[in-house]
Amino acid sequence: MKRISLVLCGLIALAGAVVAQSTPPAQQGPPQTPTGGVVPGGQGRGGGRGQADPRDMGGGQCAQNPYNCADAPNPLKPPDTVFLEELTWMDVRDVMKAGKTTMIITTGGIEPNGPWIALGKHNWVLRANCDAIARKLGNALCAPNIPFVPEGDIDPPSSHMRSPGTISLTEESFQAMLTDIVRSFKTHGFQNIILIGDSGGNQKGMAAVAQKLNTEWNGSPVVAHIPEYYDYNSVGALLRELGVTKTGQPGDNLHDDPGITMNIMVADPKAVRTDERIKIGKATIDGVSIADKAKAIEIGKKIVEMRATKTVDAIRKKIASKGK
Repeated sequence: MKRISLVLCGLIALAGAVVAQSTPPAQQGPPQTPTGGVVPGGQGRGGGRGQADPRDMGGGQCAQNPYNCADAPNPLKPPDTVFLEELTWMDVRDVMKAGKTTMIITTGGIEPNGPWIALGKHNWVLRANCDAIARKLGNALCAPNIPFVPEGDIDPPSSHMRSPGTISLTEESFQAMLTDIVRSFKTHGFQNIILIGDSGGNQKGMAAVAQKLNTEWNGSPVVAHIPEYYDYNSVGALLRELGVTKTGQPGDNLHDDPGITMNIMVADPKAVRTDERIKIGKATIDGVSIADKAKAIEIGKKIVEMRATKTVDAIRKKIASKGK
């Protein structure tokens, strides 16, 4: 009996030790960095319930590296770009302090465009045009272009979804994505959030999101859709004025035209297969040659300038009227 009692006492003592090791101290505080700062999220990058340091920026902890602190001096001069994804968080902080508080959200698409133009047609157009618009405004940045937009029913496929490579969203998904993006820019203090789209199927959703959020926030920040941007009739008129095309000129009946092609060429001539088309004698669209790349790009720059000027005028009016 004495031996059994000794064994039982030993087991009880061992169990008590295990429980003691697995139970955290009653007054244990949030995890801390080696220098005594509180770890954001409580457990480094993994989460938890610790209290974050409000000075933590840049995806890291202020206590662990001074470059992670909200007020850390930028060690580099921001590059000469208006594209958000080409900037660091410090660059964005600094250009906002310098007055760039307008954000332009562009929506393009992934859709079929005949045999010559890559699926990202509208995205290249917007690359050239948003750059020009933001620089004309002087106080604006361009958000990463949104290539995912409504392009037709997915199953069974309709409209552009009948062509391989097309990517489509439902209207609900498109508007939900836009809403979250706009809300993100509001959180970071942008005063004007502008929506422009280069495809017809994008317009309704952008208008709905802008109206809903601008009403909800009472114009602070201003959220505005700019339908004046999507005006390809004015591009056609410019080409006729320049003598590039003529009224009644026959077309190739493709999802393409000289205005689109030359606008894209300002961003990237490779996107319209310029060199390959020259080699096989197909460097025309609707009877307009693009074989002289320099000349075609110069015309494209005039298209960009016209569209940017028209859009900037409309943006300024919308901002002045608080998005109404």
